[in-house]
Amino acid sequence: MEKIKLYVQESYNELMNKVSWPTWAELQESATTVLITTVIIGVLIYVIDIIFSALLSFIYGLI
Repeated sequence: MEKIKLYVQESYNELMNKVSWPTWAELQESATTVLITTVIIGVLIYVIDIIFSALLSFIYGLI
């Protein structure tokens, strides 16, 4: 039981004193970057899907 208690104490100490937490502004900037990147990739995948769908419909129409 002492090992668990020591582990929790050391983990808490490391999280409070050694970890560099981002500021609120940095967090917002990162979240905005992720959101914009996700939207761009989603739109690209949608466009590629429509192109492949049209291409396959054309190919199946020839058969």
